[in-house]
Amino acid sequence: MDQNPYRRKPSPISTTTGGSNLVTSSELLPMKFLSFGTMKLTRTFTTCLILFSVLLAFSMILHHHPSDPNRIMGFAEARVLDGRDYSNVTVTNDSNDSDRLLGGLLATGFDEASCLSRYQSPLYRKPSPYKPSPYLLSKLRSYETLHKRCGPGTEPYKKALTQLDQEHIDNNGECKYVVWVSFSGLGNRILSLASVFLYALLTDRVLLVDRGKDMEDLFCEPFPDISWLLPLDFPLTSQFDGLNQDSPRCYGHMLKNQVVGNDKTLSHLYLHLVHDYGDHDKMFFCQGDQTFIGKVPWLVVKTDNYFVPSLWLIPGFDEELEKLFPQKETVFHHLGRYLFHPTNQVWGLVTRYYEAYLSNADEKIGIQVRVFDVGAGPFQHVMDQISSCTRKEKLLPDVDTVIERSRRVTTPKKHKAVLVTSLNSGYSENLKSMYWEYPTLTGEIIGVHQPSQEGYQQTEKKMHNGKALAEMYLLSMTDSLVTSAWSTFGYVAQGLGGLKPWILYKPENRTAPDPACGRAMSMEPCFHAPPFYDCKAKTGVDTGKLVPHVRHCEDMSWGLKLV
Repeated sequence: MDQNPYRRKPSPISTTTGGSNLVTSSELLPMKFLSFGTMKLTRTFTTCLILFSVLLAFSMILHHHPSDPNRIMGFAEARVLDGRDYSNVTVTNDSNDSDRLLGGLLATGFDEASCLSRYQSPLYRKPSPYKPSPYLLSKLRSYETLHKRCGPGTEPYKKALTQLDQEHIDNNGECKYVVWVSFSGLGNRILSLASVFLYALLTDRVLLVDRGKDMEDLFCEPFPDISWLLPLDFPLTSQFDGLNQDSPRCYGHMLKNQVVGNDKTLSHLYLHLVHDYGDHDKMFFCQGDQTFIGKVPWLVVKTDNYFVPSLWLIPGFDEELEKLFPQKETVFHHLGRYLFHPTNQVWGLVTRYYEAYLSNADEKIGIQVRVFDVGAGPFQHVMDQISSCTRKEKLLPDVDTVIERSRRVTTPKKHKAVLVTSLNSGYSENLKSMYWEYPTLTGEIIGVHQPSQEGYQQTEKKMHNGKALAEMYLLSMTDSLVTSAWSTFGYVAQGLGGLKPWILYKPENRTAPDPACGRAMSMEPCFHAPPFYDCKAKTGVDTGKLVPHVRHCEDMSWGLKLV
């Protein structure tokens, strides 16, 4: 018998017609064709009915939602900018160009694919209630024009380079520059770079950024057409690591040794504004010294400080700053979102984590833990402090540790996602265990997530800094934020997100402070090492009491911040 079905002969079909007579397949063919025609007609009718229903549905949608680019885009209408599905991203803001450009902060004309974060970041945050002033927008556009005219590779830049070979110059060139030296940890670098950029705006200088180990791997170019990165062949780059208070061209050193004269203009000057700077270095913040410094075409700055608050205390700068920032606590909020756009690699870390763990939560709570105690953590007093703060401030609910009580839930449970960032995983694991083992008294569901746990700070490692930047951005996307005292990591997150955090006060003697935390006066970072000097009276003064908008910080009594 042939076992291959494709070679078998057709067998008679056992069908009876009025009896037991067999009907062969050839006799059944007319019946098959008739049946086939009927089925075809039925399918055609069904298809037409479905198409009519779809067209009717589209007509109703278009009738109720006109194709207006300025209409509000809700959760189900999240925009897709890079081909990936953003349906899980909660979008609460307008889709018009004003919002896409952060109220006009960002310039147009960039290749969007080369830096996805530049225009996608509004998808992941609520609209900022703080709008940039028209004067700031005008100043930024003017700066971009200046940068394009004088930036690396241009004729004015090449001409200015020739001045570096001279001790003194007879006349200033077309353009002046300030070079920011990459120095310290990532949080310090971000804050200090924002400070130097603001100084460049105030003094009509072109900002050039030392690449350091990883700056071009972390951030996109913020200015159109011309790079902000210092060219690799810049003549002074080899000297950067050795710059300190005793460098011959250090302004403080020259003042101290009385070698600064007003009769000749120096070709370049080094400004030492690091936390260990001395009294002569701090003369940078005096108006008279700014007059001299302003004539020098090349300034090289090394700093790990957010020195913006003290710029407001310099006569001449204060009036310009008032026009740039009528809402004084918005300086870093605006400049940070203008300058710092993560590269696509870092942005991928941000978006993948957000969509996986945070996007579906009803509320997102950020907790940034930075411990300065020596020894291996986690520390119980820090855990106690976190728990006390989040419960007292109603950020997280209490748990029922006495008995597992059955509750009939009549309304959907609220889901809170808690994002913890720390070098140690112990604090998030403690929270996670607590909310897994016991129910909350409110019925809320708490999910605890920590993207990384690096163990210790690894400033010089690219991937470590990439993760750190991603976590700063993730914290800035939360609804409420808890930060640690003295931490520039937390300062960056609160500023980017426009958030006034609850600050965990610094513990003393490994004891949780009481109260555990307090609400920040503003979202501005703290200047950790400000000068205490009255330039006019030439005497010491409490610079936190000179003007109402510059006060001492909540987390560092001698620091200064804008409010």
